[in-house]
Amino acid sequence: MQAFAGVSLFSVFVLMALGLAIIFGQMGVINMAHGEFLTIGAYSTVMMSMLAEKFMPEFLPYYFIFAILVAFVVAFSIGYLVEFLMIRHLYRRPLDTLLATWGLSLIMQQIFRSAFGAREVSATLPDWLMGSWQPVEGVDIPLNGLFVLGLTILLSLAVFIFLFKSRWGLKVRATTQNRLMAGAVGISTPMVDRVTFALGCGIAGVAGAAFTTIASTGPTSGSLYIVDTFLVVVFGGAGSLLGTFASAFSIAQAQSVMEFFMSGSMAKVLTLLAVIIILMIRPEGLFSVKVRK
Repeated sequence: MQAFAGVSLFSVFVLMALGLAIIFGQMGVINMAHGEFLTIGAYSTVMMSMLAEKFMPEFLPYYFIFAILVAFVVAFSIGYLVEFLMIRHLYRRPLDTLLATWGLSLIMQQIFRSAFGAREVSATLPDWLMGSWQPVEGVDIPLNGLFVLGLTILLSLAVFIFLFKSRWGLKVRATTQNRLMAGAVGISTPMVDRVTFALGCGIAGVAGAAFTTIASTGPTSGSLYIVDTFLVVVFGGAGSLLGTFASAFSIAQAQSVMEFFMSGSMAKVLTLLAVIIILMIRPEGLFSVKVRK
């Protein structure tokens, strides 16, 4: 059960880090507002829950699947708008991007407080997400954790196919490796940047929908995960999806197992210390992306 708790934490890390790996790893943009797109997805799910409960109670057992799609669309659309209005003016200026997106995160948090209040809210989960599965006597595995794990696997496969098996993914990788040459062969690099940034935000929105199954949502819910998510991406190797998975699994399992023997804060300190030491020895991360110079 403790190991599965680590798998549940791994699922949250991966869902958050997938979007950030695309934005930071593929585009080199330090998006400090990435956690707020998780919050957007979470609040979208809560709103869908309230609407279903108030106007269509018979739809309540099925609304969550549609809420995931709505969370993706809302976060994708807002991410597309943010890239068009702000991010596109800050490429190749990492410090300015960091400061601008940090300011954006504070603005978005205040908007959440004004719109939804400072108190945390929760979505009404359908019955099929409640309860637990008991594979053997004495071991109870929460159904919501199994659902989040399955969602993580499906979304990871979709991102892999999008980036490595589709024509658009080829354009993204070409733009990442050589922007001038990609533009010379007819690829619209500004549109690639815009859609890629919006896709990363949309994936964070899906992470927010999944987040509602394991915790309540408040204005600062997403910001609580942003440091851990950056750590996962950097430790795994910026731009490496395989590194993101390995890093998320290692950090989540180490933190979960150590929490069984000591306090949660001490477990987090020791996990971060171990990651820092490994990065000092191997600064490129667990998996480095090889590109032609």
